Amino acid sequence: MEPSLNDIDDMIVHEKRQAALEYQNEAWADGMADGIEPEIIADAAIAHAIRETIRIHGEQGAEVLLESLRERMLAGEFSPNRTLQ
Repeated sequence: MEPSLNDIDDMIVHEKRQAALEYQNEAWADGMADGIEPEIIADAAIAHAIRETIRIHGEQGAEVLLESLRERMLAGEFSPNRTLQ
């Protein structure tokens, strides 16, 4: 069975997301190596992400994204101690 176009699109998005995370991890490591505290790096990254989201999707789109992130955070998705079952 061949993958559908939606499956291929999902795989492409997944690969792009993985590449983006690698870039962010490298930038984070570079900042830490330069002596920038992790909370400052995090604040700058979040502020930049929100500005870009508002630029692309407007304030309502950003609000939807932030609510989704809030729900995911409360569910423990971003916890460093999270275990998958």
